[in-house]
Parts: sequence; structure tokens; C-alpha cells
Amino acid sequence: MATSFFESTPEEDFSQVPPQLLKRMSRYRVARADTCINCGLCASLCPYGVHRRIEGHVSIMPPAEPKCIGPSCASNSYYCVKNCPTGSLSVGANPVFDSMGDPRWTAEMILGTWKMAESGEPLPLDHPANVGASGGGFDRMSFALPPMKGKFDPLLISTAIDLNHRKEGTKIRIPIPVYGGGMSYGSISQRTMLARAMAAKELGTFTCTGEGGYPELLIPFKDNVITQIATGLFGVREETIKRARIIEFKYAQGAKPGLGGHLLHEKNTPDVARMREAVPFTNLFSPFPFHSVYSVEDHKKHLDWISSVNPSALLSVKVSTPNDVEMVAVGSYFAGANIVHLDGGYGGTGAAPEIAKKNIAMPIEYAIPKVHRFLEKEGIREEVTLIASGGIRTAMDVAKAIALGADGVVIGTAELVALGCVRCANCESGRGCPRGIATTDKELEQLNQIPILARRLTNLYRAWQLQWCELLFRYEMNDIRQLRGRMDLLRYEGTLGRMLP
Repeated sequence: MATSFFESTPEEDFSQVPPQLLKRMSRYRVARADTCINCGLCASLCPYGVHRRIEGHVSIMPPAEPKCIGPSCASNSYYCVKNCPTGSLSVGANPVFDSMGDPRWTAEMILGTWKMAESGEPLPLDHPANVGASGGGFDRMSFALPPMKGKFDPLLISTAIDLNHRKEGTKIRIPIPVYGGGMSYGSISQRTMLARAMAAKELGTFTCTGEGGYPELLIPFKDNVITQIATGLFGVREETIKRARIIEFKYAQGAKPGLGGHLLHEKNTPDVARMREAVPFTNLFSPFPFHSVYSVEDHKKHLDWISSVNPSALLSVKVSTPNDVEMVAVGSYFAGANIVHLDGGYGGTGAAPEIAKKNIAMPIEYAIPKVHRFLEKEGIREEVTLIASGGIRTAMDVAKAIALGADGVVIGTAELVALGCVRCANCESGRGCPRGIATTDKELEQLNQIPILARRLTNLYRAWQLQWCELLFRYEMNDIRQLRGRMDLLRYEGTLGRMLP
């Protein structure tokens, strides 16, 4: 496996996808009144291409609003509003943009993710789209970026990580420090699942089926698909366990610890029910916890069960972040886990209850260093692959998680945003997703074309990798594994006291 995504995928494969989203979304609204005389002065003055006159057309074309830099342009001599001879132009905030997003996923962050997904080009490391407005967590952490020195060549920097640090077992290396989180058949559409698998194969990484079973349409991508075993045992079959290179036990989820998974009746269509071996159009709830596991010894029996079915598979254990999460991690290691997956609060989609997301699990930025240091103290840190998830939204969030002590991260919501999610939080409803991403409705699924969805994901991760490479280059590192545990590179911006251990 190549150590760099750039080495494994030809540059010409990174074609831009049609600007389905950005062409319809802008920060500013440019209005042209009926008093316009089509003189063309604005088109000749605007250096950004907002106003255009096409030869053979009498009228000026409608404003290309996404290209407008807004009222800040008023200080320039070429400002269209100031120079319009009839006063027909006005520039103001776009109310649609202002209403989009939330403090964790700001409108700026959503548009920045869309931009990378459409172009494959990275944002500057200090771009506002890299940070949310939540006032806590990763949004209060930043890197003190050193200046660029010398010639930057991303091909000389490795972003690969190993998923098995034990001496025994299958060795798997992925060229980027991320893989796709569990999203089950039923919670998202078949097209979304297939696009994620196609992207994972092209990237050389993985995506996870979630707890809804293993659809046959994913079989061609089996080398890049993780299958999940959760408390409901939906769709768990011997043949799917044998098919997977990595098997994930989901003991708890950071977005709803202590509650188990749930799929409401609208999304439990006959196809979904057949895969889950359930009754169509009924509410499906996973119990909490596994009622066969109440000790480390029980936990080991679980993992031994899978090892007996598929001895070559790596074992991942996904847990939420209770106060004693470090003891849970150590227990999973001694039970035989290759990957300990910590899932903190603030993860999950719009299907996760807000009361759980905001009040139960420990935030992932606290859990990572706590577990990392405890594993070091126990002398087993180099034998555990520590993966983090739960509210990790951007390439810079990924880098912060690694600097806190993780080996890599799992990405969920950010992938859906790259596909066009607007964070409306209607994921539970059968027809609630306006983008046709988190739906089982056959009509809504038609909104998306699988190759375009897959390309958006590969473009996003290509852009993210360029951001990681630049960050490492600034710190004179040539391998992302050198960033692990470098909490000294992070600064905490706030007035509530130190957060970092």
C-alpha cells in the first residue's frame, strides 16, 4: 500500500465535479433593479466576474453571486454599486446563507466543505471554515503555525497510519489517517452507502456498514468495507463476518451512550427490514448494552467468537467516553482488540437525540489524551491503534485529535456534508432529507448520482491530505505519525482555564 494517497492515485483522476451546490449558494445577494440600462460598466469593472456580458446578448447576465466579496468591496474604486450610473445595483447579506448551519457547523464551514468536495483544492490552514463557533472543544484549540520554509512538496510527506500495532495478526496500512464511520442501511440511502464504498476503495481506506447489515451491493468493495456488530445484531451473518478485513463491535455510541441505536418506522422499508431480518415499518431499537457482556472476560469471549469465524480480520471495539474510559480501553486491549475506537459526544447525525449528544458522553478532546497517557503508563500504547470520533469536522480537527494522542480518526457527518447535507437534522424522517442522502425513499434517492457522490468524497479527502501535508511541512515533519501526542503544539484560546492536560 502506498504511503501517500498522491502516490496511489494519478493526479488526472481528480476531476472537478459539477458545482451542484456552490452555484446555488452565496454569502451575498446581488440585486439589479429594473432601472438598469445594460450599459455593461459593471461587467467591465468587476475583477471577480460577478457581472458578465456575453457577446451577442443585449442584456447583462444575472449576477454570479457566489463570486461576490460583499460590502467589503465598497472600499475599492471598481465597486459596482458606487459606479452604477443609474443606481440599479445593491449588495447585501444572503438570508439563506445566514440561516444555514449552527454553531458547530457554521455556514462558512459547510460551504468550505462543499468547495473542497467540488474542486479537490485545500483551504488555507487559517481559513475560517476550519473552525466552528461553538465556543468550546476543538473550536478553542489551534496550532501556532510556523511560517513556510523551503519548497513544499506533499509527495515527500507521509500521511499513512497502521491499523494493527500488535506483533501478530494481519497488517493493514491506510494512506490517510481517516476512515468512514458506521452509517447503516436504513439510516442512509443505498446510493450513499455505495458512493462511500467506491470512495474508500479509490482512497485505499475503509468505510463501515453500521449496524444495519451488509448489503450485497457492497461486495465488490469488500476489501474496503468494515462490518459492524452492534447490540441489536441486525443483519449479522457468518458470511459477512468472513468477508470483512476489519470487524467492529459497537458497544456504545458517543452521540447516545446508554440508549442503543434506533431506526424509526418510516425508514424501515421492506428492503431494509429484509436486511435486518425485521418486520417492515416497525420501530427498531438496539438494546443497551450487549446483555452477554458484563466483564472483560465476557468481552474477550465476544472477540474470540469473531476470531474463530474470521481469524485474519482485525478487531475494532467502539465505545463511548465514560469517566473511566481509560480502563475500558485497557480492558479491550487485553480482550484482544487491535483498534480501540473512542466515540465522544457531539457525534452522530440528526437522528441522535440532542439531550444525549450534549449532556452524556465525555467530549472527545478530553477522552483522547486521557486514554493516550494511560496506555503509555501501562506500557501498551505502541500495541494499540487509538481511533477517535465524535464531532470531528475538518482536516484541522483531525490534526488536533492526532496531536492530542490519537493515531487516526473516523469521519461521519463531514462525509455527508461533502455530499450536500445542509445539517437540517431531519435524518430520522423517511422523507425528511432534502438532499436524498439520509433516506430510504426511492424517489428522493434519485436526486443523487453515485459517481458524483463518490468523487465529492475523494476530492474532500484529497484536499484534507494537502492540508495535513502543509501542516506537517510547517513543523518540519515528514510523517503524520510524528504529530501523535504533540500536545505542546496546541494552544487553547479562551478564558475558562487550561483544558489540555
